[in-house]
Amino acid sequence: MDMKAHSTVQDGSTGPAAPVAGIGRFGALSRRILSGGLVRLSAAIGTLAIGAATGAAAGLAAAIALAAPGAALAAYPEKPISLIVGYAAGGGSDFIVRSLAPFIEKELGGSARVIVMNRPGAGGEIGFAAIADATPDGYTIGLINSPNVVTIPIERHARFSLDRLDPLYNLVDDPGSFVVHKDSPFQTLADVAAFAKANPNNVTVGTTGIGSDDHLAMLMFQRLTQTQLTHVPFPGSADAHRALLGRHIQVTSMNIGESARAREGDPIRILGVMTEKRSEQAADVPTFKELGFDVKMSSLRGLAAPMGLPPEVRTKLVDAIAKAVQHPEFQDIARKAYQPLRLLPSDQYAAELKTQEATFRTIWKETPWLK
Repeated sequence: MDMKAHSTVQDGSTGPAAPVAGIGRFGALSRRILSGGLVRLSAAIGTLAIGAATGAAAGLAAAIALAAPGAALAAYPEKPISLIVGYAAGGGSDFIVRSLAPFIEKELGGSARVIVMNRPGAGGEIGFAAIADATPDGYTIGLINSPNVVTIPIERHARFSLDRLDPLYNLVDDPGSFVVHKDSPFQTLADVAAFAKANPNNVTVGTTGIGSDDHLAMLMFQRLTQTQLTHVPFPGSADAHRALLGRHIQVTSMNIGESARAREGDPIRILGVMTEKRSEQAADVPTFKELGFDVKMSSLRGLAAPMGLPPEVRTKLVDAIAKAVQHPEFQDIARKAYQPLRLLPSDQYAAELKTQEATFRTIWKETPWLK
């Protein structure tokens, strides 16, 4: 079965995805809509009529079962499921859900459709709030990213809170990296630090927004090197990467899954990865720690729903996701796209987010990242 990622980029309307420069070039994204239909109450009535006409007890039993109170629920999903991404099209967050969507459709069965909708802005807050505010009926889910989903409510009065989101399944754990244009004079992290120390506020660093893992990593590097960098937030990593390619900024703080994939076709250099050990996605890239800068940062990316899903709907949805992520073809897509999978079921994912929330609240009290 040839399952590919979805190509439709939505802002409330349908239409083909616009070409995206830089990290948006990761192969054609296409939607597979599975054939089949939903069993409806009218089918039950038809079956009852046939049973009465023929006197068949089996037909009557089937009709009664389909007309029972649970029949409508058993038909979930009866309409398309919206999957909200709080970042622009073309980045790692967008890519992983478009890759997974066809496999979720397959596992839900029938004519299930999962439509990815981008709601970029405010470091992911717009998308996270749209998930939290949605009717908890199983027809709106979305991707949440940490640390953003825990740091935004800590640093400001946010339009959502973590306790209004129901973590369903984590997909990815993607470490950070610093990236420069190949023509940049910065050959190493030490070069960035030396120039920044001699030229305060003259090194521009693109991120996916205030309180994002990219931003926090930049601040950690800044504190370690006792320098002052200039933060340039973007709606998503694809936008930041395009700015780097256009030489509008000097450094991009982005996840290794995105930067390793981008360097296949773009003139960039990865200076370091923010892990304890070298990343499988870019084994040739040294860690920040190897280079003398003890910075470790990564982003969890997982699926969530508004709190309060009907138990039967939640079970069916989580089961479909759990089976979809195990599909060899999806895992192959993720591997080839440098997406470091870390598959966590609901309870483990929720516990991880709670741990991160406690950690970042402590950090905020000691050294606020937003002044």
